[in-house]
Amino acid sequence: MGGVNTAERDRAPKQDRSRATRQRLLEAAVACLAEHGWAGSTVSVVAERAGVSRGAAQHHFPTREDLFTAAVEYVAEERSTALRALFPEGAGADRRAVVSALVGLYTGPLFRAALHLWVAASDEEQLRPRVTELEARVGRESHRIAVELLGADESRPGVRETVQGLLDMARGLGLATLLTDDRARRERVVAQWAALLDDALG
Repeated sequence: MGGVNTAERDRAPKQDRSRATRQRLLEAAVACLAEHGWAGSTVSVVAERAGVSRGAAQHHFPTREDLFTAAVEYVAEERSTALRALFPEGAGADRRAVVSALVGLYTGPLFRAALHLWVAASDEEQLRPRVTELEARVGRESHRIAVELLGADESRPGVRETVQGLLDMARGLGLATLLTDDRARRERVVAQWAALLDDALG
Protein backbone atom coordinates (compact mmCIF):
# COMPACT_ATOMS: atom_id res chain seq x y z
CA MET A 1 0.00 0.00 0.00
CA GLY A 2 2.75 2.41 1.03
CA GLY A 3 4.59 1.64 -2.22
CA VAL A 4 1.60 2.73 -4.34
CA ASN A 5 1.33 6.02 -2.44
CA THR A 6 5.03 6.65 -2.88
CA ALA A 7 4.75 5.97 -6.61
CA GLU A 8 1.83 8.38 -6.86
CA ARG A 9 3.77 11.01 -4.95
CA ASP A 10 6.74 10.55 -7.29
CA ARG A 11 4.55 10.70 -10.37
CA ALA A 12 2.93 14.05 -9.56
CA PRO A 13 6.18 16.06 -9.33
CA LYS A 14 7.39 14.33 -12.51
CA GLN A 15 4.21 15.39 -14.34
CA ASP A 16 4.61 18.93 -12.99
CA ARG A 17 8.22 19.05 -14.23
CA SER A 18 7.11 17.72 -17.61
CA ARG A 19 4.43 20.42 -17.93
CA ALA A 20 6.91 23.10 -16.87
CA THR A 21 9.44 21.89 -19.47
CA ARG A 22 6.78 21.91 -22.18
CA GLN A 23 5.75 25.44 -21.21
CA ARG A 24 9.36 26.68 -21.32
CA LEU A 25 9.83 25.14 -24.77
CA LEU A 26 6.68 26.79 -26.12
CA GLU A 27 7.63 30.19 -24.72
CA ALA A 28 11.16 29.84 -26.10
CA ALA A 29 9.82 28.81 -29.53
CA VAL A 30 7.59 31.90 -29.66
CA ALA A 31 10.48 34.18 -28.66
CA CYS A 32 12.82 32.59 -31.22
CA LEU A 33 10.29 32.92 -34.04
CA ALA A 34 9.67 36.57 -33.21
CA GLU A 35 13.39 37.39 -33.02
CA HIS A 36 15.01 35.12 -35.59
CA GLY A 37 12.26 33.98 -37.96
CA TRP A 38 11.74 30.43 -39.18
CA ALA A 39 15.21 29.89 -40.62
CA GLY A 40 16.92 30.80 -37.35
CA SER A 41 14.56 28.85 -35.11
CA THR A 42 15.71 25.26 -34.91
CA VAL A 43 14.81 22.76 -32.20
CA SER A 44 18.37 23.05 -30.88
CA VAL A 45 18.17 26.84 -30.62
CA VAL A 46 14.81 26.65 -28.85
CA ALA A 47 16.01 23.92 -26.48
CA GLU A 48 19.07 25.96 -25.55
CA ARG A 49 16.96 29.04 -24.90
CA ALA A 50 14.56 27.00 -22.78
CA GLY A 51 17.43 25.51 -20.81
CA VAL A 52 16.63 21.90 -21.71
CA SER A 53 18.42 19.25 -23.74
CA ARG A 54 17.59 18.66 -27.39
CA GLY A 55 16.51 15.13 -26.42
CA ALA A 56 14.05 16.50 -23.85
CA ALA A 57 12.69 18.89 -26.46
CA GLN A 58 12.17 16.06 -28.95
CA HIS A 59 10.48 13.97 -26.27
CA HIS A 60 7.76 16.64 -26.05
CA PHE A 61 7.77 17.63 -29.74
CA PRO A 62 9.13 14.92 -32.07
CA THR A 63 9.41 17.27 -35.07
CA ARG A 64 10.14 20.95 -35.62
CA GLU A 65 6.65 21.34 -37.12
CA ASP A 66 5.11 19.83 -33.97
CA LEU A 67 6.98 22.34 -31.82
CA PHE A 68 6.12 25.47 -33.76
CA THR A 69 2.52 24.55 -34.52
CA ALA A 70 2.03 23.93 -30.79
CA ALA A 71 3.78 27.22 -30.00
CA VAL A 72 1.46 29.27 -32.20
CA GLU A 73 -1.58 27.42 -30.82
CA TYR A 74 -0.30 28.28 -27.34
CA VAL A 75 0.05 31.93 -28.40
CA ALA A 76 -3.48 31.96 -29.81
CA GLU A 77 -4.90 30.60 -26.56
CA GLU A 78 -2.90 33.13 -24.56
CA ARG A 79 -4.21 35.97 -26.75
CA SER A 80 -7.82 34.88 -26.30
CA THR A 81 -7.36 34.56 -22.55
CA ALA A 82 -5.67 37.96 -22.33
CA LEU A 83 -8.40 39.67 -24.35
CA ARG A 84 -11.17 38.17 -22.23
CA ALA A 85 -9.34 39.21 -19.07
CA LEU A 86 -9.28 42.85 -20.24
CA PHE A 87 -13.09 43.00 -20.35
CA PRO A 88 -14.54 40.63 -17.74
CA GLU A 89 -17.95 42.29 -18.15
CA GLY A 90 -18.04 41.31 -21.82
CA ALA A 91 -20.37 43.21 -24.15
CA GLY A 92 -20.95 46.83 -23.28
CA ALA A 93 -17.30 47.71 -22.76
CA ASP A 94 -16.14 50.98 -24.32
CA ARG A 95 -15.83 50.27 -28.05
CA ARG A 96 -12.66 52.29 -28.50
CA ALA A 97 -11.03 50.23 -25.74
CA VAL A 98 -12.19 47.02 -27.41
CA VAL A 99 -10.86 48.12 -30.82
CA SER A 100 -7.56 49.12 -29.21
CA ALA A 101 -7.29 45.73 -27.48
CA LEU A 102 -8.05 43.86 -30.71
CA VAL A 103 -5.41 45.88 -32.55
CA GLY A 104 -3.01 45.12 -29.70
CA LEU A 105 -3.37 41.41 -30.47
CA TYR A 106 -1.83 42.02 -33.88
CA THR A 107 0.90 44.52 -33.02
CA GLY A 108 3.05 42.67 -30.49
CA PRO A 109 5.73 39.97 -30.55
CA LEU A 110 3.14 37.18 -30.45
CA PHE A 111 1.71 38.27 -33.80
CA ARG A 112 5.24 38.61 -35.17
CA ALA A 113 5.93 34.99 -34.20
CA ALA A 114 2.71 33.78 -35.81
CA LEU A 115 3.52 35.71 -38.98
CA HIS A 116 6.90 34.00 -39.30
CA LEU A 117 5.14 30.66 -39.04
CA TRP A 118 2.63 31.63 -41.76
CA VAL A 119 5.47 32.64 -44.08
CA ALA A 120 7.23 29.34 -43.40
CA ALA A 121 3.98 27.43 -43.99
CA SER A 122 3.67 28.95 -47.45
CA ASP A 123 6.89 27.12 -48.42
CA GLU A 124 6.78 24.04 -46.17
CA GLU A 125 4.39 21.38 -47.49
CA GLN A 126 4.42 19.47 -44.21
CA LEU A 127 3.62 22.55 -42.18
CA ARG A 128 1.02 24.26 -44.37
CA PRO A 129 -2.11 22.17 -43.68
CA ARG A 130 -1.53 22.24 -39.92
CA VAL A 131 -1.00 26.00 -39.79
CA THR A 132 -3.92 26.65 -42.17
CA GLU A 133 -6.27 24.61 -39.99
CA LEU A 134 -5.00 26.28 -36.82
CA GLU A 135 -5.30 29.78 -38.30
CA ALA A 136 -8.87 29.10 -39.39
CA ARG A 137 -9.75 28.07 -35.84
CA VAL A 138 -7.98 31.09 -34.35
CA GLY A 139 -9.76 33.35 -36.83
CA ARG A 140 -13.17 31.97 -35.84
CA GLU A 141 -12.35 32.41 -32.16
CA SER A 142 -11.09 35.97 -32.66
CA HIS A 143 -14.25 36.84 -34.59
CA ARG A 144 -16.48 35.32 -31.90
CA ILE A 145 -14.71 37.23 -29.14
CA ALA A 146 -14.89 40.48 -31.13
CA VAL A 147 -18.64 40.04 -31.71
CA GLU A 148 -19.19 39.35 -28.03
CA LEU A 149 -17.10 42.26 -26.76
CA LEU A 150 -18.56 44.75 -29.25
CA GLY A 151 -22.13 43.66 -28.54
CA ALA A 152 -22.63 43.17 -32.28
CA ASP A 153 -25.90 41.72 -33.60
CA GLU A 154 -24.84 39.63 -36.60
CA SER A 155 -28.44 39.02 -37.64
CA ARG A 156 -28.41 42.60 -38.98
CA PRO A 157 -27.19 43.04 -42.59
CA GLY A 158 -23.56 44.05 -42.89
CA VAL A 159 -22.65 43.60 -39.22
CA ARG A 160 -20.67 40.39 -39.73
CA GLU A 161 -18.68 42.01 -42.54
CA THR A 162 -18.07 45.09 -40.39
CA VAL A 163 -16.57 42.99 -37.60
CA GLN A 164 -14.50 41.03 -40.12
CA GLY A 165 -13.28 44.30 -41.61
CA LEU A 166 -12.17 45.43 -38.15
CA LEU A 167 -10.11 42.26 -37.69
CA ASP A 168 -8.63 42.59 -41.18
CA MET A 169 -7.72 46.20 -40.40
CA ALA A 170 -6.10 45.14 -37.12
CA ARG A 171 -4.04 42.53 -38.97
CA GLY A 172 -2.98 45.16 -41.50
CA LEU A 173 -1.80 47.46 -38.72
CA GLY A 174 0.12 44.52 -37.29
CA LEU A 175 1.88 43.99 -40.61
CA ALA A 176 2.72 47.70 -40.85
CA THR A 177 4.16 47.62 -37.33
CA LEU A 178 6.72 45.05 -38.45
CA LEU A 179 8.45 47.81 -40.41
CA THR A 180 7.67 50.99 -38.48
CA ASP A 181 5.94 51.37 -35.12
CA ASP A 182 3.79 54.46 -35.74
CA ARG A 183 1.73 54.57 -32.55
CA ALA A 184 0.25 58.01 -33.18
CA ARG A 185 -1.14 56.94 -36.57
CA ARG A 186 -2.41 53.70 -35.08
CA GLU A 187 -4.29 55.57 -32.34
CA ARG A 188 -5.98 57.80 -34.95
CA VAL A 189 -7.05 54.72 -36.93
CA VAL A 190 -8.37 53.06 -33.76
CA ALA A 191 -10.40 56.17 -32.88
CA GLN A 192 -11.89 56.34 -36.38
CA TRP A 193 -12.81 52.64 -36.37
CA ALA A 194 -14.46 52.99 -32.97
CA ALA A 195 -16.58 55.83 -34.35
CA LEU A 196 -17.46 53.80 -37.46
CA LEU A 197 -18.46 50.82 -35.30
CA ASP A 198 -20.71 52.99 -33.15
CA ASP A 199 -22.53 54.08 -36.33
CA ALA A 200 -22.62 50.59 -37.87
CA LEU A 201 -23.50 48.58 -34.78
CA GLY A 202 -25.80 51.06 -33.06
